Amino acid sequence: MTSALSIRRMFLALATLIITLIVALPAAAQTASLMQYEGADRTEKLVAAAAKEGNTLTLYTAFRPEDLPAILAPFEKKYGIKVKPWRSGSDNVTQRVLTEAAGRRFEVDAVMEPAQDMEAIRREQLLQPVLSPYFKDLIKNAVPAHREYASVLMNVVVQAYNPTIFKKEDLPKRYEDLADPKWKGKLGIESKAEEWYTTVLMSRGEAKGINMFHDIVATNGVSVRQGMSLLQNLVLAREVPLALTMYIDLAEKSKRAGKPIEWFSMDPPVAEGFNIGLAKQSPHPASALLFYDYMLSPETQQLLASKFYYPASAKIASPYPELAKAMKYVDPGYTVDNFTKWTKSYNDVVTNQAK
Repeated sequence: MTSALSIRRMFLALATLIITLIVALPAAAQTASLMQYEGADRTEKLVAAAAKEGNTLTLYTAFRPEDLPAILAPFEKKYGIKVKPWRSGSDNVTQRVLTEAAGRRFEVDAVMEPAQDMEAIRREQLLQPVLSPYFKDLIKNAVPAHREYASVLMNVVVQAYNPTIFKKEDLPKRYEDLADPKWKGKLGIESKAEEWYTTVLMSRGEAKGINMFHDIVATNGVSVRQGMSLLQNLVLAREVPLALTMYIDLAEKSKRAGKPIEWFSMDPPVAEGFNIGLAKQSPHPASALLFYDYMLSPETQQLLASKFYYPASAKIASPYPELAKAMKYVDPGYTVDNFTKWTKSYNDVVTNQAK
């Protein structure tokens, strides 16, 4: 009798599971179709689907911590969707996404971090292609053909200096000028700037570019530091008079706050996309897609520009229009394909030779 009761309970549990799956499958299929939906009522459909999901989403991001709350607040207010952010450096964000996927733990809905890291996640087949009505507004190369991520903003790398040490007229005009012995002991650089290094040297030609960096470091040395924020603080403290790598928004914000820092750009200024993508196994895909659209919308792109980021939307005036013509964009696919080669080159030529 006990055995018969156990069998009935087993069949009841199985039947319940089957019914749950039958009910869930149409909803899942409907949500999946929304990823590609372009109708005029797209937002309304997403809002309704997000409500069924519980109006929540989990975001893993490497966004600047000081600006993240101001970026998330308007979205939460507009849609009533609570964003649960987990913020860390891009290496940590990527590692968490990969580790959770390997363990079949699907908690993240959206990921937002630098382009090369997003490309690494994409190659593990952990992102899904989507359509957005704002793709048409974005600058060239912001949306790759696979549509599994899109650029929210551009991380633009320029040079920064302390104006209490140098006058503007004394600054180098070209990277080649930095081989002059007068720059000895005055230069600083980020320890993980391989994309910038590769883009600058390839603008000269590979052999010529490597020789240029070799001459600069061999003649004058360079202080290698981990993190643009740390490098900026050292410029402010006069410990690093001239930083070769600095995110433009960091320098501009500090400058406008009255701190002793100025930025300038030797050609080429280098830009890498800071991208957003939706997790393929997102528990809250409709909420995540609403957030995706929100980040690319004119309102949010204007908000980013007001905080001195370089917006990905061509419809929003950049705070730095003078850089657009000379800008070189990092190709995340090329970066991932050639990561070992250029990391070794950067270490051999720059960081391991630093003095």
